[in-house]
Amino acid sequence: MSDHQRIHPDPVTPATDLESQQKPTAPLVPRGSSRSDHGNPAEPQPPYQRTIPIQYSKPPKKRHCCRRFLCCILCFFFILIMIVGILAAIIYFGFDPKLPKYSVDGMTITQFNPNNDNTLSAQFNVNITARNPNTKIGISYEGGSRLTVIYMGTTLCQGSFPKFYQGHRNTTVLNIPMTGQAEDATGLLNSLQAQIQTGVVPLVLRAKVPVRIKLGKLKLPKWKPIVRCRVNVNTLATDNVIRIRDSSCSFSS
Repeated sequence: MSDHQRIHPDPVTPATDLESQQKPTAPLVPRGSSRSDHGNPAEPQPPYQRTIPIQYSKPPKKRHCCRRFLCCILCFFFILIMIVGILAAIIYFGFDPKLPKYSVDGMTITQFNPNNDNTLSAQFNVNITARNPNTKIGISYEGGSRLTVIYMGTTLCQGSFPKFYQGHRNTTVLNIPMTGQAEDATGLLNSLQAQIQTGVVPLVLRAKVPVRIKLGKLKLPKWKPIVRCRVNVNTLATDNVIRIRDSSCSFSS
């Protein structure tokens, strides 16, 4: 009876064994891959890191050679203006400069006659007083000056200043001879006759005189100021005494 109670396993049928051999179980993860498409919870995953784009700094711009040259020129002129300003301040406060003064005090005419070619010959002697009001500045009058007598835009005669040195607070009277020829003598004489009847003949004396200013023992470079005097006389006849009614002179550089 004990033989009947033994339990024997069920015999494996050949069909079942063949099916198990023909349908092997497919792996969940393909070979050679670390995880599936949906992730493998069994394997650790690295933390998520946000990628920041790399920005490269732009290379410094190179200054153009012209810009550098312009900067150097501007710096040079700035320094030069500063130096000139300092020197001007020293001269102004140290020497107290004042402009020279001029006046036309007398005039004589030795010749004022028309020629055969319709030109007018003129010879004048003009007395000019030059005053230097400075107490620490001398004026040296150089060669190459020119003094011109003009009537209504027409040049009558020309002369020049003599070369001389004018010291501090000095007054010098100059007698300057002048000669010249003017065109259109007929028209000029007719205009003068009409002007003489009014009793006022307007003249302009224009002088361009090269001078050098002396500050103590220092002489500055040559300078060419222009002196312009307006003179009203009563006549321009050679047989009459010429009287100066009024005169005013201006000084410009």
